[in-house]
Amino acid sequence: MTTRILLVEDDERLAELTAEYLTRNDLSVSIEPRGDAAEARILTEQPDLVILDVMLPGKDGFEVCRAVRQQYRGVILMLTARDEDFDQILGLELGADDYIAKPVQPRVLLARIKALLRRLPAPGENESGDSESQTFGQFRISQSTRTATLNTQPIDLTTAEFDLLWLLASHAGNVLSRDDLLQELRGIGFDGLDRSIDARISRLRKKLNDDPENPTRIKTVRGKGYLFSKHDWN
Repeated sequence: MTTRILLVEDDERLAELTAEYLTRNDLSVSIEPRGDAAEARILTEQPDLVILDVMLPGKDGFEVCRAVRQQYRGVILMLTARDEDFDQILGLELGADDYIAKPVQPRVLLARIKALLRRLPAPGENESGDSESQTFGQFRISQSTRTATLNTQPIDLTTAEFDLLWLLASHAGNVLSRDDLLQELRGIGFDGLDRSIDARISRLRKKLNDDPENPTRIKTVRGKGYLFSKHDWN
């Protein structure tokens, strides 16, 4: 099946050129110029991926992301202003799966889209047998069904949050640096400035009921990175 993308961009010329390029690369692209209309379309159409600009008429990209994240299970890729750290961190905290700074070369955008889509489960995968799972006390995470539970209660995770949590759990008891995590998840090295991992760790701690002031489940190892604990899950 053709991958369906909703491009939320109010610059008509830019949107048309981007859609044309992505369509030539076997993606089905719809364009929505308004943020308020995009919210309803995302929830109704449930596209595989949403490319969401921050500056939009009607409702900005942050508001749209916040509004749809709980009911939209696909991927959200936010377009942010270049070098605006605040935009990038806020988008991730609201549940965006990734961000990319504008202006962006079409081939770079395509590569990022393909990387994000590779993380999505294949059609019917959620109904398959659970061949890969890990359990730590009352916490359980399954790669085959892409689900996680704590005390038998499901944890609502975005695609990017699940990927990070699975990677950390797969290396439980070992410290993973930001460079390790970024290389594995996004195919880029840590430049000393990227805050995407930190923002996702913060969100995961909240969802795992981990004390942000004194975390015991996902620990910060100063100067080294993050460690997923094998214990403290009861």
